[in-house]
Amino acid sequence: MTTTETVHDRIGTARDDLTTGQFVAVFAFVAALAFTLLFLQEPLAHDSMHNFRHAAGVICH
Repeated sequence: MTTTETVHDRIGTARDDLTTGQFVAVFAFVAALAFTLLFLQEPLAHDSMHNFRHAAGVICH
């Protein structure tokens, strides 16, 4: 029988391995990323992120 690791298992492992400060930092990073992706998709923000990717050498299309 093969057991698979679920997201719930990974969160439990992270709770056991990370300190409170590290967990708060990860949560803040994920929250900032979600905010950026969900709410800053205005054309100006989108264009500036697109231009940044090109300046960094990332090919996006």
